[in-house]
Amino acid sequence: MPTALQRVAMPSPQSRTVSLPSELEQFIEERVALGAYATADAVISDAIARLRDERSVDTKATAPWLIGGGSCGAMIRERDWSPTPLGSLVSWPGSLRATVNNIVNSPVAKVLMWGSEHVMLYNDAYSVIAGDNHPRALGGTVREIWPEIWDFNKAMLATGFRGEVQSLPDQSMVLNRYGKPETAVFDLFYTPVYDDHGAVGGVMCTVLENTEKVAAQRLLAWREAELRTVTDAMPILISYIDRDLIYRFANSYYETWTGRPRSEIIGRSIREVMGNKLYLRRAPMIARALAGEDITVDDVMPHTDGPRRAEIRYIPRIEADGSVPGFHVMVFDIEERVRRAEALEREAAHRARAEGQLRHLNETLEARVIQEIEERRQTEAVLAQSQKMETIGKLTGGVAHDFNNLLQVVSGNLQLLAFDVAGNARAEKRVTNAMAGVSRGAKLAAQLLAFGRRQALEPKVVNVTRFVRGMDDMLRRAIGEGIEIETIVGGGLWNTFVDPAQIENALLNLAINARDAMDGQGKLTIELGNASLDDAYARTHAEVTPGQYVMLAVSDTGTGMSPDIIDKVFEPFFSTKSEGKGSGLGLSMVYGLVKQSGGHVKIYSELGEGTTIKLYLPRAMASEDLEVAATAGPIVGGTETVLVVEDDDEVRATVVEMLGELGYQVLKAVDASSALSVIESGIPIDMLFTDVVMPGQLKSPELARRARERLPDLAVLFTSGYTENSIVHGGKLDAGIDLLSKPYTREALARKFEQMLAGQRARRGVAEPGATPLPPADPASSARPMVLLVEDDAMIRADTAAMLEASGVGVVEAASAEDAAMALQTAAIDVLVTDVNLPGMSGPELASRARTLRPTVGIVFATGDAEAVAGLEDARTIVLAKPYDADALKRAVRVALGRPELVALDAPAAAERTTTD
Repeated sequence: MPTALQRVAMPSPQSRTVSLPSELEQFIEERVALGAYATADAVISDAIARLRDERSVDTKATAPWLIGGGSCGAMIRERDWSPTPLGSLVSWPGSLRATVNNIVNSPVAKVLMWGSEHVMLYNDAYSVIAGDNHPRALGGTVREIWPEIWDFNKAMLATGFRGEVQSLPDQSMVLNRYGKPETAVFDLFYTPVYDDHGAVGGVMCTVLENTEKVAAQRLLAWREAELRTVTDAMPILISYIDRDLIYRFANSYYETWTGRPRSEIIGRSIREVMGNKLYLRRAPMIARALAGEDITVDDVMPHTDGPRRAEIRYIPRIEADGSVPGFHVMVFDIEERVRRAEALEREAAHRARAEGQLRHLNETLEARVIQEIEERRQTEAVLAQSQKMETIGKLTGGVAHDFNNLLQVVSGNLQLLAFDVAGNARAEKRVTNAMAGVSRGAKLAAQLLAFGRRQALEPKVVNVTRFVRGMDDMLRRAIGEGIEIETIVGGGLWNTFVDPAQIENALLNLAINARDAMDGQGKLTIELGNASLDDAYARTHAEVTPGQYVMLAVSDTGTGMSPDIIDKVFEPFFSTKSEGKGSGLGLSMVYGLVKQSGGHVKIYSELGEGTTIKLYLPRAMASEDLEVAATAGPIVGGTETVLVVEDDDEVRATVVEMLGELGYQVLKAVDASSALSVIESGIPIDMLFTDVVMPGQLKSPELARRARERLPDLAVLFTSGYTENSIVHGGKLDAGIDLLSKPYTREALARKFEQMLAGQRARRGVAEPGATPLPPADPASSARPMVLLVEDDAMIRADTAAMLEASGVGVVEAASAEDAAMALQTAAIDVLVTDVNLPGMSGPELASRARTLRPTVGIVFATGDAEAVAGLEDARTIVLAKPYDADALKRAVRVALGRPELVALDAPAAAERTTTD
């Protein structure tokens, strides 16, 4: 270099300046850059120390110092190291000698990379790692022998020459030690080796090759992953359990089966996973598996969806030495398989039964064919009889309709004629006889309608026991003293839903027929009882519905009937009596009535043994209806305007004259369309009196509906001798329909009109003469109070409405809470009078809704169950216990109106009456 460097050449008080050639300066800088020395001074100091050591070498110390070391040790001893950077073997410093001596005698692969040239000295174990690089690598440099990993080694050597220790486990690298690149894995441990002067003279690397071990581990991991993939794809439980009864492996199906993640299974004991109860049951089998025995057993395993049947296999893992470190577990879900097997067993048993039945059927085929033919013949006979009876019924119904119209004309004119011949005894007698003929004709028409099931029934809930006993006198008069009557009544007889008047006629007809069959001498037995007709009975009897019935049986000791007579006995006009002794309609009427009421008739008879006719009437679950006595007193007419709608000219003329004679103002129309025109003309009309069966497209029910849309208070009365199901359904009048059947008398017409127009006056708020109206809810208002009466019992409702009307209030009636709710929305109601127990919505619920719609409305609970509403009373909510009289009802309504002070006005009068009485 052009400038001299200051170097300390020797430790003396004096310093010298030594100029070095440029190639030596470059050499020193390279050594420092490679990390062989820390500074340039260290390089010069090391060089001077080497010169001093060589000069002071004792010729006596030239004895061999490297002992043993195997092949590599021998090669080091035999080699001439003078040309190498290490110099002559005898000149090696003590630290180098000691390190090399330890390396070559170590069983572990070690290599020492010494000096700035990183000369390699290693043992026999490392020669295996060096591969084809041995023996060239012994004494070679790292960069020269391992050029493919020089960058890696350069960094490791620099770190080691800085005095740092390094550990690199499982270090992967690519080497060319066998002529081609290969990946090898080593554990590398780098240790700095210090020279005799305390400086790092080299780096020793201890090498443990793990290539095969890592490859085996990776192969094992791959195989385990593959095994897990395979086992996880299988819908069975697969696991491994060691001798400590710990799960060491479990496939993913365990999560599906147990609902627990595998982390809660692997590493846990069988007892923890399976539960103590199941573990104790399996313990003997587990012990046998750990003893080396294969186990297969069927058992029930707990599952997330409930217990399931499973096939369980324990397969011991037997090592080469015969030991059993654990066992494999395989669990197969066999629930579906078992179910299929059971189903197959059931199917096989069913097939066996079917085959047995088939054999039996084949053996009895001829008999069954004969039986089937006979049953079909009987069914066809029943169907033919039913169709015949239906056809005759339609015919008789039509005849009865026309006959009733004729009777109405005759009856009406005879009744009018009676007024004209009053005082003429001879003429009056003839009119009376003619009216008797009309009555017989009317009865005949009624019987025809009954058979044809065309009469309009007005059924009620009755107890036949009381009803039959009430007919005792009538029956005795009808059948005479020569016949003994016995009545047998079963205990706890149910109620039934029938028309009392019609069933009375039926019983009377049966009794008269029995009398004629016994020729006036014998015994008549009337039996009442409960009966249940089951499905088996219904299958053998047409038109019978299985269920509970009230049975009314009439038995006689007469001549009896043959089977061919029994088949015809219900046909109209058929009679076994001599000519002139019967119409042949009695049993026909009974048959039609019972069928129309939903019941059943059965005849038991043998020649010479008598006859029993049983009527089965449907059971009614409701309580018995109360009877109300018919209105008595003189016949009165009225002045209201009546629209008469009748297509028969003669009937219309007669009705118009009868109504005019009673004082009514009468309008007339020939059909429904004409009547609607009269209504729409604006003429005031109080009542519509219309025939049911009318010509034209507009029918009477539709006329009534449209008329009430225009005249809401209009009273509507239907009349007919034949309803044709227009206002009668299921044999009963539709709700809200009033009917006057033809032929009717002047008295029946007058009383029906009086009843209906009185109800109309009540709805309009017209008080009865002499009544003192209750005060309105608002004292400032002069309008009459309006009371909404809600009662499902028709008789109680009618009586209560009459008492309220007599007190001068307006009354709106409703049979249910639902109907009342609609009235609350359309009418100005001051007081709600309601029963508590109603069909559908209850009375308290209705009262709550009423108060929501009309907060000021008064409430009166008229009930026989006062305890049910005891807590609901307030200033304007009254509980009126049944039974109550008119005064109690009037006082309750006044309190509910908010005028309690008026109650005191009645109290003295009531007390005075009590004292007077």
